[in-house]
Amino acid sequence: LFLLEEAKRRDHRKIGAEQELFFFDERVGKGLTIWLPNGTIIRNEIEKLAVEKEQAGGYVRVTTPHLAKEELFTTSGHLPYYKDSMYPPMVMDDGTYYLKAMNCPIHHLIYRHEPKSYRDLPLRLAEYGTVYRNELSGTLAGLLRVRMLSMNDAHLYCRKDQIKDEFRSVLELTLAYFKIFGLGNYSFRLSLWSPEHPDKYINEPENWAYAEGVLREVLQEFGVPFVEAVNEAAFYGPKVDVQFKSVVGREETMSTIQLDFIAKTRFGLGYTDETGRENNELFVIHRAPLSTHERFTAFLIEHFAGAFPVWLAPVQVMVAPVSENHLAFAEERVTALRATGIRVDVDRSNETV
Repeated sequence: LFLLEEAKRRDHRKIGAEQELFFFDERVGKGLTIWLPNGTIIRNEIEKLAVEKEQAGGYVRVTTPHLAKEELFTTSGHLPYYKDSMYPPMVMDDGTYYLKAMNCPIHHLIYRHEPKSYRDLPLRLAEYGTVYRNELSGTLAGLLRVRMLSMNDAHLYCRKDQIKDEFRSVLELTLAYFKIFGLGNYSFRLSLWSPEHPDKYINEPENWAYAEGVLREVLQEFGVPFVEAVNEAAFYGPKVDVQFKSVVGREETMSTIQLDFIAKTRFGLGYTDETGRENNELFVIHRAPLSTHERFTAFLIEHFAGAFPVWLAPVQVMVAPVSENHLAFAEERVTALRATGIRVDVDRSNETV
């Protein structure tokens, strides 16, 4: 009963409306979030944190279009296998376009744009990118399930011998984020392939064995709680999901770290090794430690019950004059505080303290 009451009190849709963070409008469409000024501040602060952390971690940031041609998604494998979750095609005079459902295909093109040497690796491409997924209207639920998603996305391109260090750095960053936001009660799920179902997975047994061993080893070294799930990997590589239990008792997948064996084949990715030969044993780590912005914000609203830490709060300082006679002085204080970068407002209501 207590959790039911807490769920009502902390409901991100209720708090989002009360604090004027976001809303939806049928004239725009279901599942398409409209961020108000207060909600945009939270979004910007989270993105700013991601930029700072990624710069310190050796990432480089890119920006990619919201749509691309059919040929790209055929190469990536999203068509036809993921077609039902993508928006319908747009036929233009120079070809057929789709709104992107993933950032990775265009990031692979950025990697390919110039030849790479073993000295260029690892290459870490990051983007706070927006993608679109055609979720059924009946499954949409506030910010937890939407059709337009902004992702704290990145793709790490590395050699086989670099997988362990790169996975370790991603896990370190993920745990650092959890500490900053004061998040606990999480566990990890290592999804493995099954040699007994070769039809479901890319046929690279040695890479499967090596990669799964590396991921398991890093999780053990960090001492984080995790379980293993056989025959639950993606067809192109093992993955690690972060499972959270929220303050209202709801369990959900917050973010995923995914190792990818197939991008090198589909997109012809490789590098020149130390012997001067072309080497196509290139691996990609997909990661979004802060999940989608929408899902993560919903989680934070409920976690903090709307009482955000000062660095994240839309209004950090409220100046409250004791009467209207002091309003002019209060406005001066607001101007001075705003000049230092503090988000400040003044209570202009004609009421006594």
